[in-house]
Amino acid sequence: MYDLIKKKRDGKELTKEEITCMIKEFTKGEIPDYQMSAMMMAIYFQGMEEKETLALTMAMAESGDVLDLSEISGIKVDKHSTGGVGDKTSLVLAPMVAAAGVPVAKMSGRGLGHTGGTIDKLESFQGFNTDLSKETFIKNVNEMKMAIMGQTKDLAPADKKLYALRDVTATVDQMSLIASSIMSKKLAAGADAIVLDVKTGSGAFMKEEADAEALAREMVRIGNNAGRKTVALISDMDQPLGFAVGNILEVKEAIDTLQGKGSKELLELCYMLGSHMLILGEKASNLKEAREQLVHTIKEGLALKKFAQFVEAQGGNPEPIFHQELFLEASIVEEVQSIEEGYVEKIHCQEVGNCSLILGGGRETKDSEIDLSVGILMKKKVGDYAKKGDVLALLHGNSMEKMKAAKEKLLGAYTFSQSKVERRPLFHKVITE
Repeated sequence: MYDLIKKKRDGKELTKEEITCMIKEFTKGEIPDYQMSAMMMAIYFQGMEEKETLALTMAMAESGDVLDLSEISGIKVDKHSTGGVGDKTSLVLAPMVAAAGVPVAKMSGRGLGHTGGTIDKLESFQGFNTDLSKETFIKNVNEMKMAIMGQTKDLAPADKKLYALRDVTATVDQMSLIASSIMSKKLAAGADAIVLDVKTGSGAFMKEEADAEALAREMVRIGNNAGRKTVALISDMDQPLGFAVGNILEVKEAIDTLQGKGSKELLELCYMLGSHMLILGEKASNLKEAREQLVHTIKEGLALKKFAQFVEAQGGNPEPIFHQELFLEASIVEEVQSIEEGYVEKIHCQEVGNCSLILGGGRETKDSEIDLSVGILMKKKVGDYAKKGDVLALLHGNSMEKMKAAKEKLLGAYTFSQSKVERRPLFHKVITE
């Protein structure tokens, strides 16, 4: 390991065999943290070549369980988002794509930070279970074209160990290390093709578009080199996606969107991501044809029906999909009124996420309990005009003290302008190679 650290420190390329051996030994506990920390810092400063990044990704993917989905008929297409505020895309996208005939076999995680993850949101349905056996998971995808299960602890264990080190040694934000961390889990999850939704803006991991594009290209390169057809879309996260932030509120918005009456922005994002998934799944030959199929799943209620089937198949009660008043509701709903007048110029996305965290809608630590009923419903977004006293948002909470702190935070997230403001485009770029 000493020789490998020195080699990388001096800017030389590590071989596939060296990287594979290093990751295997580190996962087994044979290489101490202090040496791997030194290696991460050497990579941070020297970077990695394309072959090295692929070798690192594959070694991490193969460090634990690799899901074999060969028993599922058809081309399995997965989607990954780099995350943001109000990102409930999977809840709309997966049923649409499944209703169009492409198998969606998805592994999702819980949230750490301002809102819950996909699994937390789905647990808004009483009895919903993501702790599926591999056999049930495969059976569900074969029968109804979709299933979502929780990530197993043995999925890419090397990544978990490496990330914990990077987190405390200031080596998180290195492009090859970020890309290999994301893609190792996607490759281990067994999909044949992958569509990536890479966010950019104030609520994204990559604030600058150039950085988002660099990460997208790196991940597409890894996926294609690993033999998985991979496409990345760079989409905007400079304000929350849709209007709802918070678990049950986001589920309700997803249901509205599946009925064709929710957020136009969210629906458009799902049409675009879904179109690429249908093309990769060989159910459509071009974007126009794919979009028509997806629109059909919404107009004819097929996607909504698929969502209800999926919830029921995984032990959840699907009734709230058709009767939203059955969802758990917060005890307090309070208006946040504008104290300024003008066009909304900017909504600091991360601050809106922090409001949800203050209300109890996210996790500060892995063991934090989430309050699924709390959150924010945005009423004014970028480009909208607000007079003094107009409602900017509705806060849903269960504690007056938390509501007061969240209200102050939310007011601080809004910036106003006296001249008309144009919204940033929802899509910035599509990357296929």
